[in-house]
Amino acid sequence: MSQSLEDQINTVEKALGERMVDHALVIVRAWLNELGESNPYEQAFLSIEQRYHALIAAWLSSDDEQTDKQLDELTGETYQLSDAVYASLRIKRGLSPDMHGYNPDLTPSVVNYFSNCVRFRPEDFEWLKRTFYEPNQSAKAILASGSLAKNMRECFCIEGFLALVEGIKVEDRLVADQCLAYVYTLLIHYDIRIDFFPQIQNAFIHAVREVDPEGKNAFEVLCALVRSTHPRWMEPSETEAVTESLPDDVRSLLSSISSEGDENEIVSWMPRSEREYMEGLIQILPDTWLYSVLVAGNLEREGQIAGEFLAVGRMDLMWDHTNHAEQFLIKLLRDGSTNPKDYINYAHCLLLRGDRIMAYENYRQARSMCSGVKQFFALFRPDRKRLVDKGVPVEQVYLIEDMMLNYKG
Repeated sequence: MSQSLEDQINTVEKALGERMVDHALVIVRAWLNELGESNPYEQAFLSIEQRYHALIAAWLSSDDEQTDKQLDELTGETYQLSDAVYASLRIKRGLSPDMHGYNPDLTPSVVNYFSNCVRFRPEDFEWLKRTFYEPNQSAKAILASGSLAKNMRECFCIEGFLALVEGIKVEDRLVADQCLAYVYTLLIHYDIRIDFFPQIQNAFIHAVREVDPEGKNAFEVLCALVRSTHPRWMEPSETEAVTESLPDDVRSLLSSISSEGDENEIVSWMPRSEREYMEGLIQILPDTWLYSVLVAGNLEREGQIAGEFLAVGRMDLMWDHTNHAEQFLIKLLRDGSTNPKDYINYAHCLLLRGDRIMAYENYRQARSMCSGVKQFFALFRPDRKRLVDKGVPVEQVYLIEDMMLNYKG
């Protein structure tokens, strides 16, 4: 096939996200051909293929309300098969090592194994779960779980997911909150497929409720995850220096607790590529299953997380919480913000509630802070559609742009 392996797995992911099993099986079939006739997945492939075609035939001839449920289950099986074949193909091509164990007493061995293994054994996850509960092992538990989480972004693993969920329930809040953050990133990363794995959904919900029936801590950690995308760079402290010898991809997963009082604050000192990845996750967060479970429908939480988005420079959720946004921005501007986007956002809030004069004054302030009209338009124009969707006449939007174009300062 002309596609790269990365493109192929992305195609499989998209196809199965739409429950288009046959489309995914075409690529899996090509992978199996490359693995050779002795591959251990042939029977599973044929079983899925036959049951899928039988399901389609049944759907064409009758209206069985169980069809959707059966199709979801079959899609989940296809995901698991494609994951297993993909892992084997990575080993065959030399992209991943064929690993058979580690020394649990040596942290570098543990980190290397959980970072790179694509064929985990049940005993690996049992060891990880035990380590979560062992006293004086929190550092090793965090390193192992962080390494596993980064690895699973490439190679999905149900058992690994469930092991990380187990870590949410431990008494050591540092370990628990880090595991919670890792689970969050994976739930967002795999949102397109998470509906096909109810065992992961149920385990996550149960773990969160077991720790706190109201899910307050879980929500606070989610807010901290949003805050972690703030564009600031933290140097490792003396207590973090022990991790400097670890690979960059492992170090980038580690977080530390803020020394300024918020025990759930996730402070970032990650490479730019990792920050961009996290920013991408946060951008899609409002449309995910995770958001629907922890936030959606709770007006107080919706307002609070909307404020977190605004604090990291994103207006995404603020359009439905204008009053909250306005109060946040007033404080920001009173504190002496020099960011023109803050004045533009505040002007948006004023415009939406009908105060056109004050909105104009703040747009003008933002324009005076920009190096030129192009910079202003680069900040303003992405919001034009949102303004119109929220009831601002398009003629007013164009009038604002015209006034800013002719603004002389």
